[in-house]
Amino acid sequence: MPKARKMLNDWDAPYIQSLVRLIETQSKSTLAHWAINYSEHVLLPLWSKHCPDDLRPHKAIHAAREWLSGEIKLPEAKKAILECHEAAREAEGNPAAQAAARAIGQSASTIHSAGHCIGLALYGALAVAYDTLGTRAAWEQLEQYAGEECGRMLDALRAVAVEDEQNPARISWKC
Repeated sequence: MPKARKMLNDWDAPYIQSLVRLIETQSKSTLAHWAINYSEHVLLPLWSKHCPDDLRPHKAIHAAREWLSGEIKLPEAKKAILECHEAAREAEGNPAAQAAARAIGQSASTIHSAGHCIGLALYGALAVAYDTLGTRAAWEQLEQYAGEECGRMLDALRAVAVEDEQNPARISWKC
């Protein structure tokens, strides 16, 4: 059995490029709220299913929300986010959980750099695919399912997108 991939890697895939085009029109605040909300509703339950006793991804989402509301400073939020990334590294043997934690960490990281929100799609969609289809599924099936999840992510972003946003985030895609 081939080793499980950690993320989607076709930057030119239509489901990624559709997200990128809309992301580039939105503010950092809109992107952070979208990524955090999606992670909380879709990926956090997936993480909890696989790692119910590890609350680090929960804490990362909570800290990002606290930073967005002005309750904590960025260094405190970053500490919780780094701990979420640590949880992902420790979940090495579970591709669905690992990808979910990576996506949650990237989503929470959007508070300090808007470009991190693409991690929701690159990691999160694959986490959902692994959880649904299993790690033994053919890559083509996993990628198709992940593409469908990216479509749901795009719909969620469209639902909160600000038309004619006056302050779109400046993102330098270095993928």
